[in-house]
Amino acid sequence: MLAFFKARPSVPTPTAPKSGRDRIAHGRASVAFAARLGFENVSRRYGDTLALDNVSLDVSPGKVLCLLGPSGCGKTTLLRIAAGVERPSSGRVVIDDAEVAGPNRFVPPEKRGVGLMFQDFALFPHLTILDNVAFGLRFMTKTEARAEAMTALERVGLGHYGSEYPHILSGGEQQRVALARVIAPRPGVLLMDEPFSGLDTRLREAMREDTLAILHETRATSIVVTHDAEEAMRMGDQVALMRKGRVVQMGTAPELYREPKDIFAARTFSDLNEMKARVEGGSAATPLGTFPAGGLTVGTDVIVCVRQGGVCLNKQGKGALGRVLDTRFLGDVGLVEVAVQGLDTPILARVRENDVPDEGTEVGVSVDEGAVLIFQAENGSGEPSP
Repeated sequence: MLAFFKARPSVPTPTAPKSGRDRIAHGRASVAFAARLGFENVSRRYGDTLALDNVSLDVSPGKVLCLLGPSGCGKTTLLRIAAGVERPSSGRVVIDDAEVAGPNRFVPPEKRGVGLMFQDFALFPHLTILDNVAFGLRFMTKTEARAEAMTALERVGLGHYGSEYPHILSGGEQQRVALARVIAPRPGVLLMDEPFSGLDTRLREAMREDTLAILHETRATSIVVTHDAEEAMRMGDQVALMRKGRVVQMGTAPELYREPKDIFAARTFSDLNEMKARVEGGSAATPLGTFPAGGLTVGTDVIVCVRQGGVCLNKQGKGALGRVLDTRFLGDVGLVEVAVQGLDTPILARVRENDVPDEGTEVGVSVDEGAVLIFQAENGSGEPSP
């Protein structure tokens, strides 16, 4: 299913120098009037299941917000509520400060100025590619709709396929047609549900960059749902991390990476080595070193987390004594498994490919303190306290 809604008037797009993001596109996307999108204490129940729990978010006009989190955390439900495909059980959705869903009003999808692109692209096999893109432009004459659709199709580099049918397209080309269809009506708010999940790694990276360029050109306020932390950091002006129907943390990518609110957020954005410890004298002591505990009280059980890229290995024996158990080639870096004296389980270190030591080598293991995060544990379980 793919929802298209009333288009907004076109605004001339200013000329800009071409960049690497324009490598697929041939034209430029029409510009929308960006709208502010807000969720105010939104909850959604399905029987006894609480899919969304009191979610409040604000997306500034023209910005890209990435909703990030594991499957089942409520990302898609929130997107469907914004589009009007579902109603909230409580709370409000506002667009430009006007309530579109809430206790007093419900605006149908076609009147919200919102475009929704689903994960499966939902192209109609019996329509030409051009007619697929023009499908949501029913308020225009047929001639106007086809002209507008061709403009969008050319923007994604597929104008020459207008008279063909979707079955001839690759997965990446279908994704581009679906993108053309959702931008054709020039919605003020554009919603995308894991649009790249069905693409292979190399194509996914290319399509992310091209899609982001188009979103910036259209200036639509956008929400992109993803379970890929790197994708969220690369695409979002802001990232909202969700878990069990709640927003755990929201901010820019550097904020969430450098200052995760809890261990769940830290694990989402980094590959970590985790060690149990107890705060004594303002610090937490581990076999890899003693680290400041950020004001936690004496006797507090904590989890000391060290990013894999922050583990330093050296053959001069500086730091804790370790022995290399295994190495894995990952391209530019190597993943090294090291047994460290005083630790029950091995740790993992990511080092430059040229610096990977041989298996069985004795090494010194030290830590970059900037790669250390400390969180309060609950009953020594490794999970954060509430």
